[in-house]
Amino acid sequence: MVKNKIFLGFFFLISAMVFAQRERVENLPTFDDRKIHYGFYLGLNQNDFKLNLRNSSIINADITVSPSTGFNVGLIADLRLHKNLNLRFEPGLMSNSKKIYFNHLAILRDSVREIGSTYLHVPLLLKFSTDRYKNIRPYVLAGISYDHNFSSNEANQNDNSAKEFRMKTHNFMYEVGIGIDIYLYFFKFSPSIRGVFAINNEVKYDNPKYDTSTGELIPSPWTAPINYMGTRGVFLTFAFE
Repeated sequence: MVKNKIFLGFFFLISAMVFAQRERVENLPTFDDRKIHYGFYLGLNQNDFKLNLRNSSIINADITVSPSTGFNVGLIADLRLHKNLNLRFEPGLMSNSKKIYFNHLAILRDSVREIGSTYLHVPLLLKFSTDRYKNIRPYVLAGISYDHNFSSNEANQNDNSAKEFRMKTHNFMYEVGIGIDIYLYFFKFSPSIRGVFAINNEVKYDNPKYDTSTGELIPSPWTAPINYMGTRGVFLTFAFE
């Protein structure tokens, strides 16, 4: 539902801005002639997890994720490669939180883990733009990014048996998006909406535990059922250049 609201809000914003600009004098006519330019961005994000569970007769797992809306802020360095192609470097900080529900666990304190995360988000993107029409210029973008999770707890020796859900610190993503450049009197305003998808498995598995009487491995009811857990998210970004 929140993602649908983000999409609707984005398209209403774009429609209003385009309508407001359609009859105006062309602003910043030489802006796109620059070889390099800089800017910054602000935005909202909603990050979820894509979960792939193992088929296991040992643990009949039921795991769900409840995301919330977070914030992102960063800088922009844009290199013009061609009149319709730019290379963009957009390092920034991103924060959000999620709750993971292990519905197969009966005890409430064991069945919920809240994950609050702060990331250094470092994307390298290719931006493909149409030719400019008056004061607007639609574009699509795609690229890869590196995320450093400051809240991962990967090095923590405690695991879920001590109520610590651990994730990997170093993660890699790919992202795609659409947006529009709107040329205002003093600067260029560029709203965009993007999808971000993890490449690697982000979960840090719980420490191995063994039955002292038989020596058999006891699977973790939290992480053992997870075959893959990776970020998937939506970013609503407002760039000022």
